[in-house]
Amino acid sequence: MDLKKGVLLLNMGGPNNIDEVQLFLRNMFADENILVMNKYMRKFIGNIIIKKRLDEAEENYRSIGGKSPLSEITQSLCVKIETLSGLPVRPAMRYVPSFAIDALREYRDMGIGELILFPMYPQYSTTTTLSSVQDIEARCIEIGYSPKITTIEPYHATKSYIEIQIDGIIE
Repeated sequence: MDLKKGVLLLNMGGPNNIDEVQLFLRNMFADENILVMNKYMRKFIGNIIIKKRLDEAEENYRSIGGKSPLSEITQSLCVKIETLSGLPVRPAMRYVPSFAIDALREYRDMGIGELILFPMYPQYSTTTTLSSVQDIEARCIEIGYSPKITTIEPYHATKSYIEIQIDGIIE
């Protein structure tokens, strides 16, 4: 049986506007892979960090145009990959919209039977790749969706990735 495939580009995301900075920080510090402790201590410590860092974080985002460039870059990449591959490609941000659950509902409703997860993190880390993959798995359970899932392996040491980095440094 040939399953219809869909691609998810996994990333932490970044605030789409100043009003999302607190949401971004709250979701990030609620992640058990970011603050590895019991949920009560994680919430307590997370709230302290957010209280101390919120104004500075908002000011940092104001200084770069009031938002993170990640969403626009990722959306542009989705369009390019979809055009080249012919597969539907959606972003799945971890801490701000576009959340994974939205793409998963869409794929479920489209009859997509196989998901290709492409972590936008070149190297593996529990705080990035594992957190994002676990979120996909949990959201699939939440909405009763059971696709076959394939995750692209880390690519930090591939020749083509290294060449792209070198080109960027030279430029």
